[in-house]
Amino acid sequence: MKKILITGGLGFIGCNLADFFLQHGDEVIILDNFLRKGSEKNLSYLVDKYKKLEMESGDVRHINDISKVLEEKNIDVILHTAGQTAVTTSVINPQKDFEINALGTFNVLEAARLSKNDPIIIFTSTNKVYGDNVNKIPLIEKKSRYEFSDEKFKHGIPEDFPTDAEEHTPYGSSKYSGDIYTRDYSRIYGLKTVVFRMSCIYGFRQNGNEDQGWLAHFLISAMNNKPITIFGDGKQVRDVLFISDFVELFDICLKKINKTRGQVYNIGGGHENTISLLELLDLMKKWGLSPKHSFSDWRPADQKVYVSDIRKVEKETGWKPKTNPDTGVRKLLEWAKETI
Repeated sequence: MKKILITGGLGFIGCNLADFFLQHGDEVIILDNFLRKGSEKNLSYLVDKYKKLEMESGDVRHINDISKVLEEKNIDVILHTAGQTAVTTSVINPQKDFEINALGTFNVLEAARLSKNDPIIIFTSTNKVYGDNVNKIPLIEKKSRYEFSDEKFKHGIPEDFPTDAEEHTPYGSSKYSGDIYTRDYSRIYGLKTVVFRMSCIYGFRQNGNEDQGWLAHFLISAMNNKPITIFGDGKQVRDVLFISDFVELFDICLKKINKTRGQVYNIGGGHENTISLLELLDLMKKWGLSPKHSFSDWRPADQKVYVSDIRKVEKETGWKPKTNPDTGVRKLLEWAKETI
């Protein structure tokens, strides 16, 4: 049995991780500041299902909040999912974004370095670390989507893709700072860290909006007969990964930490699980929804196409996505109809 601390454990990813590891008999301690919409609802779900869940009110911006839990609970693993997750919000309030994503990640790493327990750390980073470099890849425009025209990227963006161009946005910059620190704390101090540069993760207990969680946002908006705004022409493409597939990867990486420590992995559905915004609208109609949508201007630094090259993580861990977009959208829709 592992003692696992999940920062931001009442968010979308954190809540699903807590659900998974509690179900598998591990001891889970959640650290959360209750700032995100839906936190109380996710806590109620977990408490009703698992009586042994431990909850700590705290904030990653305060290192003592983290250190206290690490020492008092003898933590073996830190799943660092706490973060400011929206690009638009980061532009409006870059200081808060920096404090949560950059300073917060530093605090997690420093608390772990000073801890006597030498915990494993998995950090949820983002594909936004690649910034506007992705938009410099030539595209082919098709009826419902854009695609990379360069055969070099037929499998998607690899981990060694350049990260040094401008237009990361404050969000991309703050997450990239945490990304770099996480890798360097492994190299310099010997911490057992793993970085996941995530593409679009979707699934149960996700409260999507225009800034993040776009797939859930589209479904829930259509269910409630609310209009959807598409920024751009709707042909932008992402690889999408269902949450149940994603949480399994955490477990695999922990079990294979001697191989995965110090590594950075691009994580998403890969080139076999891509979808454009227009294609999602069609898929929603297939499952009985009638989405109302309009178009607006492109947002700054929006990537027209982003697809994760997941061959490295597949080769080193044996993990592979199981849920295709058609199945995943249906599962999310069924869950939303029952709970929202």
